Amino acid sequence: MIHSLDGKLSVQPYGTKGQAIYSTDRRRLNELLLTEAEKVATLHFEYRLNRADLDKKTLHFNVGKEAQETLVSADFVLGCDGAFSTVRRQMMRWGRLDYQQEYINHGYKELCMPPTASGDFAMPENHLHIWARDEFMMIALPNQDRTFTLTLFMPFDVFGTIETEEDLLAFFVKHFPDSVDLIGVDRLMKDYFANPTSSVISLRCRPHFMSGSTLILGDAAHAVVPFFGQGLNAGLEDSLVLHELLEAHSNDLVVAATEYARTRWMDTNAIGDLSMDNYLEMRSHVNSRVFVMRKHLDSALHYLFPRIFIPLYTMVAFTRIPYHQVVKRNRRQRRVVNFLGGVGMLAVGGACAYVGYVALKGMRVDISSFRFWR
Repeated sequence: MIHSLDGKLSVQPYGTKGQAIYSTDRRRLNELLLTEAEKVATLHFEYRLNRADLDKKTLHFNVGKEAQETLVSADFVLGCDGAFSTVRRQMMRWGRLDYQQEYINHGYKELCMPPTASGDFAMPENHLHIWARDEFMMIALPNQDRTFTLTLFMPFDVFGTIETEEDLLAFFVKHFPDSVDLIGVDRLMKDYFANPTSSVISLRCRPHFMSGSTLILGDAAHAVVPFFGQGLNAGLEDSLVLHELLEAHSNDLVVAATEYARTRWMDTNAIGDLSMDNYLEMRSHVNSRVFVMRKHLDSALHYLFPRIFIPLYTMVAFTRIPYHQVVKRNRRQRRVVNFLGGVGMLAVGGACAYVGYVALKGMRVDISSFRFWR
């Protein structure tokens, strides 16, 4: 749901009827995954990886509050230790691993929109709410306690202009006027100045598998900006892809990991690019009439040719089409849409020229009977 500056609300569906994205409580998800993991493995907590010797296949951990060093041997290492991965850092020291990291010049700050006095959602709950303001944006996602988590994405220099409560209120009244009463001035002041302004990092590396025994997955291999909502999904898909390769190669870890590293980097690089591109779409393009018209044309083509033409968002969010193939397919589809748009403009232009010509001739034309298309 798009919140215009004048307070007008408009809805832009994610996909076809019945398609929706779901916001999951990460703590609950972690609990479910840990419960399942405990059925097949022994879990150890408060182990902090300090360094690894990839040749000897040994891991050096600092354990507990006392940080006692413990040496652990491993036949195979799966490094899923996040964007600041120690496993990846050890791989970079061991061999030739290409690595690229970027902090974008936009940060984010989380706020909260409480329920109404009657305990209801303050806004329609079955939507991702977007206040798109070209250079920056605010989004809102509903929670089960009937609050909304608001995230304000802005350049750091814009954050720097807000130093006092007066600055903050004036900024929100100017850019997000319909949200002020819903959040509440006191709550806005409290959350804004109490919560940190955080950075957004994007990284990629290659290869994901080294030394014949060490493989990195998830953010350790490909942290992405959050604007497509695919960071966690891509990490979970890493596990699914590896599982499928293990099944295909008789559970041979080395063979499966080698094949995984040979192909998966193309998809993880692609979702990194798609996520960055979607930020521009969310904060700016959704306000464009041309963009909205193209979305309608995408939907119409998908309705007419559901297997041939699939909109970009639908491919990413609702299919298992590999991300790098999504990029290639979307480029082809953009050429089709651009062609159809050009043909449409020529048809309309030709019709207008004909009407103008007839008018100059002094003839009367019944426009209602004029056919633009056969």
